[in-house]
Amino acid sequence: MLNAFYEGVIVIVCINIIAVLGMSVLTGFTRLFSFGNAGFMSIGAYGAAICSVQFGLPFPVAILIGVLAAGVVAFLLGSLTIRLRGDYFLISCLGFGECVWVLFNYTRNITGGANGYSNIPYRTTALVAFASAVLAFVIAWNFIHSKYGQNLSAIRENEVAAAANGIDVVKFKKMAFVFSALYAGWAGGLYAHYLRYITPALFNLSKSSELIITTVLGGLGSLTGSVLGTIIVQLLPEIFRSLAEYRMLFYGIAVVLVILVRPNGLYGYREFSLKRVVAFVTSRLGKGVKSHE
Repeated sequence: MLNAFYEGVIVIVCINIIAVLGMSVLTGFTRLFSFGNAGFMSIGAYGAAICSVQFGLPFPVAILIGVLAAGVVAFLLGSLTIRLRGDYFLISCLGFGECVWVLFNYTRNITGGANGYSNIPYRTTALVAFASAVLAFVIAWNFIHSKYGQNLSAIRENEVAAAANGIDVVKFKKMAFVFSALYAGWAGGLYAHYLRYITPALFNLSKSSELIITTVLGGLGSLTGSVLGTIIVQLLPEIFRSLAEYRMLFYGIAVVLVILVRPNGLYGYREFSLKRVVAFVTSRLGKGVKSHE
């Protein structure tokens, strides 16, 4: 019942929310920056697409296989790189992301190469995308507020102190890395079944950069901030679409202004609380009534 344009916007926003939630767990709660999550998105996208087209598997099964494929690759990559510190881990993930989409360019018999992979069935409707985003948020919220999430936050605050208190730093970093890859693969599988045609260029470095920018913009250490940041980043280009060739310029300026005004992001290290909003509005109304008296 939605206009095709608005349905497309909803689908893209929800898909990116899933990918950014995974990045938020990795970066916001563990302080590990990765430029390779677009690579995991491509693995999930191609894995799910091939399962649907070549093997005729049901949509949920195809998505699950794509997600698991991204998770397995992340586990293997994390086993090799998770002990690297600082920029070295970031660079290794960047190299992985670039290698994946270049590899897909040269495997024409499997992925279609640069010509792309087509005839993917349309399964990702607005309802499916929205339900997936809600489910992804609920899972991430429960994970972050479990003892595993508390351990990730401890590692973020002070890695040495966390290790001294018996937390296996390497194990939990790898867990966060795999978690973000699973979410990236989930988003990739939904993306493939929405576009119905994918190419390796869709998952290059610019996509990984977009995920990191969105995570920082929404606020590190905040899942609700990640959702809000995704909505803003995805809607700003559409708002400025009427300005044609200048819309990306205004989009970039808007992102920079938000970072300058709110260095920790929109909801850095805190979550949106409806109770807090109600209390704030109530207190303001109370002050207004007293001033009139």
